[in-house]
Amino acid sequence: MVMTEVFERLKELQGVLAEKYMLEEKIEEAPKQLTSQDELLARLKKEYIEKNAKYDEVRASVEHLKAQLAEAEASRESGEKGMDSITTHREYEALDKQITEAKEREDAIRRDLTREEKTLAELNEILRTDEAMITAQEADLDSGKTSLAAEIDGYKQALGDLDKKEADITPGIDQEIVYKFQRIIRRNSEGIVAVKNGVCMGCHMILPAQFANEVRDGEKILFCPYCSRILYHQDVAEDEEETYFSMDETGSLADFDDDFGDEEDLLEEGEARDDGDGEKPLGFEE
Repeated sequence: MVMTEVFERLKELQGVLAEKYMLEEKIEEAPKQLTSQDELLARLKKEYIEKNAKYDEVRASVEHLKAQLAEAEASRESGEKGMDSITTHREYEALDKQITEAKEREDAIRRDLTREEKTLAELNEILRTDEAMITAQEADLDSGKTSLAAEIDGYKQALGDLDKKEADITPGIDQEIVYKFQRIIRRNSEGIVAVKNGVCMGCHMILPAQFANEVRDGEKILFCPYCSRILYHQDVAEDEEETYFSMDETGSLADFDDDFGDEEDLLEEGEARDDGDGEKPLGFEE
């Protein structure tokens, strides 16, 4: 395969891989869209359980107060009936005291009972509202999961199509080159860039003259020594020459930005491999 065809295939592969990795990221991030809804539903259920426990507590208190009220009423009624059969003043005083205490206890219990029944009614209404909210939230979450599943299925189908395109493009290209190319695109979405007037259009660094001439010759695959992207030569139109020679838009080793640290790691990795298999880190002989 001639180098011009390799470069064209790499340019085509670049678009396929960039789209593929974007879809993979969307598939990974998609479930996070429902995280807030899941958290809200979990919080609503937790609060419902706590309120329901409080409701049970207040209901038990109401039942207890009703039993106490019944006892107080029975004690008062017993004293009132006993008034009809008293024969001494001492009996009268005892029954009168019983009736008075029973009435006071009745009044106090009724006040507590009224308060607790009001609280119980309020809690019951709150629980009904919370139940409706939980039901609605569960429906929204189920709907969201269904929509998300359909969305992810669409992404996976598109990925399948891209995998087929990738499989059609890569035959004939060295797999080591493809591997490096994939890693570069995962970081930058751009793995092959032009060299214009000796300047890499990926990192805008001025390339060594001899190296730039090798790129111009186009006889082998060369990687930028600064950003690790694959390079190909592109002529510059006359009206562009002045722009590309402007030092304001190019860099040097002294002011090279650290943003390309990841790509330098790739270059070092290539050099490490050279120790074992003799591969040239900056070029690949076709």
